[in-house]
Amino acid sequence: MKKTLFFIGLFLTLALGNGYAQRYALIDMEYIFGRIPAIENTNRQLETLSQQWQAEIDQMVERVSAMFRSYQADLPNLSASEKTRRENEIVAQENAIQELRNRYFGPQGELMTRREAVIRPIQDNIYNVVRDISIEQGIMLVLDRASAQAVIFAQPSIDISDQVLARLGF
Repeated sequence: MKKTLFFIGLFLTLALGNGYAQRYALIDMEYIFGRIPAIENTNRQLETLSQQWQAEIDQMVERVSAMFRSYQADLPNLSASEKTRRENEIVAQENAIQELRNRYFGPQGELMTRREAVIRPIQDNIYNVVRDISIEQGIMLVLDRASAQAVIFAQPSIDISDQVLARLGF
């Protein structure tokens, strides 16, 4: 009798509990970004610009390497003041290279600033669309499949990436 009551109670709990189940959904930001032409165009432009900047830095590195080789070859014939002057010149050029790298490629660099200027409005628009879909469909939590490393498996039916793209017009 106790077992029967236990199973009836368990059944009722599970049956009633499903009425209060929260809904979850997934999106795949890499998938979404891959289908937005503005991001693809921006990435191509930034890659070209990045290659130009890297070529500029590589030229500077080669000049500093040539200065250092020349310094090493001339070292036995240099006076103490000339050695110091040339060493300081080489160090100053190396510092200039590092400053240029930071200006172009650093966390607050030109590359990040330009990427952010294009991607931020698109991300904000995606967020607004995801929020609207979530409210309309009663979804309590939306995870990004691309960045959620703990998601091992998820039913494709809970992925709303295509709905987001459709609302964005892609």
